[in-house]
Parts: sequence; C-alpha cells; structure tokens
Amino acid sequence: MPATTPKEAHDLFVQYFNEGNLEKVISLYEPNATLVMMSEPVHGHEAIRKALAVFLSFKGHMELHVDRIFQADDVALLFSTWTLTGTDPDDGSPRVTSGQTSDVLRKQPDGSWLFVIDNPEGASSAR
Repeated sequence: MPATTPKEAHDLFVQYFNEGNLEKVISLYEPNATLVMMSEPVHGHEAIRKALAVFLSFKGHMELHVDRIFQADDVALLFSTWTLTGTDPDDGSPRVTSGQTSDVLRKQPDGSWLFVIDNPEGASSAR
C-alpha cells in the first residue's frame, strides 16, 4: 500500500515496522534514498535493508507521533517523535530507544510519497 500523504508514509513505516515486514518498510523508500544511522548515512535499498534489519532484530514495538510537516509542492520535511521498545537480540535485555526524526519525502509521479532522506536521529546526527 503506497503512502498518499507524507504523514501516511510515517504511519505506514510504523505499521510495517511493528509487523516486522522489512520488505514493506523498504517499499517506502526511493531506490537511491539515504538513511542516517548512528550519524553514518547509507544509500540505496540494499544498504537501508541491512541497517534496518538491525532495528527489526529487537522485535520491538515502535510508537511515532508526527510533530510538524513542512511541504513545498512535491517535497515534504517531517519531524516526528518516536520510541522503540524491544529486546536486545544478543543478551535478551530490555531496550528502549527514542528520538526525533527529520525526514525528507518526495511525491512520486503516481501520487505516492517516498522517503528520500530518513534521519531518525534528527538534529543530533549533525554533531
């Protein structure tokens, strides 16, 4: 199911993430999109797939609240607050991670919205 609005892209990301469906999550990204993980950007579906597989290994539950959306024609900037609660796959300990995104999405020719830049660390990744 494609996202028909920028907000829906975040809603679908959370839904697919909580389902543990990595391929559906990847479908929300442009083929040459960038994902910023631990302040290190990765580019393209294959690299994003590998990076997100780490988060999915926590078998956690993500909650996300869209705080602000700025849109100019076919480009949108989203700020959302998120929390991921799960279990460390290595030692079984509980894990809670949170942050605020700063994500860029672009409207596609078919009217759907896809991530161009997914930055779950927001401004903290600029340091």
